[in-house]
Amino acid sequence: MPDGAAAGCGRLHDALPRSLDGRDRAGTRPPSTRTAAWGDPPVVLRCGVSRPAGLIATSQVVEVDGVEWFLTEPTPPYVFTTVGRGTYLQVRVPRSVPRSEATAPLVDLATAVRTALPRRPQSP
Repeated sequence: MPDGAAAGCGRLHDALPRSLDGRDRAGTRPPSTRTAAWGDPPVVLRCGVSRPAGLIATSQVVEVDGVEWFLTEPTPPYVFTTVGRGTYLQVRVPRSVPRSEATAPLVDLATAVRTALPRRPQSP
């Protein structure tokens, strides 16, 4: 279960897509508005996680459709955490996804993230 601030997680949960990069939504245990999964092996979302230990003001981030992400694990599985939002959101992409396609699920999440988790004035 995520352990960080959860502001906006309920709104995000309601805005999440039914499919993510061609993967259908799957259930999570325990059911929660702070977690979601798609496919098997799943892409897993956790809302309200703690700030990544390595995230500093000069960290390199990747921007996908207006949402900035910090990549914690540059080798599979890929772990992306939002940057510049009031709540940290983590997306874990499974080992089976090639590196060249690891950000594809983030494209499908962008609209929900921008809507439910507004940008903070300062970053990261």
